[in-house]
Parts: sequence; structure tokens; C-alpha cells
Amino acid sequence: MSYLISVHRLKNRLENKQANTVIVDVRFDLTDPDAGRKQYLQSHLPGAVYMDLEKDLSGRAEKHGGKHPLPDIELLASKLGNIGIDRDTTVVVYDQANEMFASRLWWLLDHLGHQRVYVLDGGYDRWVSEGEDVTAEIPTLTAKDFHPATQEGQIAEMEEVKEKLEKRTAILLDSRASDRYLGKTEPLYGKAGHIPGAKNFFWKDVLQKNGSWKRKEELEEHFSTLPKDEEIIVSCGSGISACPNVLALKAAGYSNVKLYPGSFSDWISYEENEVETKAE
Repeated sequence: MSYLISVHRLKNRLENKQANTVIVDVRFDLTDPDAGRKQYLQSHLPGAVYMDLEKDLSGRAEKHGGKHPLPDIELLASKLGNIGIDRDTTVVVYDQANEMFASRLWWLLDHLGHQRVYVLDGGYDRWVSEGEDVTAEIPTLTAKDFHPATQEGQIAEMEEVKEKLEKRTAILLDSRASDRYLGKTEPLYGKAGHIPGAKNFFWKDVLQKNGSWKRKEELEEHFSTLPKDEEIIVSCGSGISACPNVLALKAAGYSNVKLYPGSFSDWISYEENEVETKAE
């Protein structure tokens, strides 16, 4: 899959000292926001820099917009430049394993028009299990200028989602686990269930049983009930676990794919919006 890079390929890239490569560690724990940074300070891939889901890859939560709204584009661009990323940089993003946070940064960079971005298949765990070195050394960074070229048509906000569901001009996916989709449990928000009309495609189902990303043919089979000629809007709880599904859909050949950044946490911030608890 063109959006992924294997441990072997990344190792070769580092050994051959291929210029202008930045590795970004985005490990995070939604229940312990400091855990990822602590893990990074203990050990990380050589040369990796850390970006925080809530401090760097999200904006400030308000009444509406969801729990993890998108960050200010110019501020994010400045942060990317400060860690050495410009338009010509190859960026490799990794998580603990194949988690949702690496796909969030992949999506943000793609949204900003940056084409050379890859998710490390298997993340930190795969790197270590294959015997590669890790370090606690903090790299010296050379700041560059990152100029965003924001891509249109990649985001759907609440009103657009509502209108297109009513007119049936788009398909909405909910990327959360089945129990949350069905409202049987809800650990994070005041209401349980899903946006009426959403279909459940659990984000972890884009992975194989061994935790690796599924190949293109497997992803095509996974999404085979979704027509490729219709618009697909992807949601979750707060726009994080939707991102692996966006990546997987694009890898499977779907081109008209949008992210609903606020997702369910934004939807329920509007009192008039109903929720559903039956499968659709």
C-alpha cells in the first residue's frame, strides 16, 4: 500500500542516509494524555521527533466542533516547519502499533497537500520486535518553512453531513466499535448511539489478525458493499479513529472520501440532533 512503509524499507532509508526524512512519533493514550510523551522520552526510533495529539494535532475544544477539532492550519504548518518538514520532506509517522493516531497525522499532512507521508506498518512495536535500535536521545532539529496547500473537498461539517444524509447524496461511516455504535456503552460522551443513517465499519477491521494493515485486495473486499462512485463521509467519536478508515478507503481506490472532524462528539453538541441505537 502506497501510504505505508515497512520496517525494512525505513531501515534502508536511514542506513542509506536518504536526505530530508523526518520521523514523527505520535504515540498517545486517550485515557492518559501524558503517556505518549513519556514513552517517547524513554525510547523512540533514532531521529524521531514527538507530536502530541491534543497539543499539536488538535485544536482547542469548544461548545461545538467535537472533542478533538482540527488544529489551526497556520499554527500546525509552523510546528511542522519547526521540526524540519518542508514540501520536499519525506515524513514517516509511527504509533505504538497500528493505532489510530498515526493516521491522524497522515490525514492532516495529506489535507495540507503533502504527498510524501507514510505510516510505519506495525509502528514502534514492530520496529522493536524486528530487532531494530531505539534511543532516548533527543534529535537536533533544523527548522524549515512548511507552506500548506490545503486540499478542498476533504472535510464535511455537521450541516453538510445532515443535509447529505437527508438527501441520501452521501454514505456516512461510523468507525467506532460496535458496542459504542449501538449505544450499549459510551465511555466518553453524554449520549450513546450513532448518527442516524451511519453504517458501522470498525476501524480495526482494516487490519489483519496479526495487526498488520490489510493489503489492497483485502481492503477492496472489506469495503465491497460501498460503491466507489458515491461520496463517503467518515466519522467516529472525535475524528481520530475515522482516519485509519479514510486511509484504507483511499488505498482501496475510493477517491471521493471526506472526514467529519467533529464526528459524534460534535453531532451530540447540538441538542436538536437525534441519535440512533439500532444497526443500519
